Amino acid sequence: MQLLAGLALVVGAAFFLAGTVGLLRFPDTHSRLHALTKADTLGLGFIVLGAALAAGSPAVALKLLIIWGLALVASSTVCYLIARLAKRTP
Repeated sequence: MQLLAGLALVVGAAFFLAGTVGLLRFPDTHSRLHALTKADTLGLGFIVLGAALAAGSPAVALKLLIIWGLALVASSTVCYLIARLAKRTP
């Protein structure tokens, strides 16, 4: 179980790294936001999965899933607001 947890954490960190590379490499705001929010959401999901597997407690796993759900809502909301602001400003 610990091996799966470690693997999930490494995969999550790799997705965070991919999102950061996308943020630095893409030319416009909308492309950057797309790369960052998609990769970071998936990366956080893998990190939560790895932490839940490592914890071994259903209560801790439930708390981690709630945190992930809140991060999903916050990430999409902030991405929408930044994209809307970028479209409005010249």
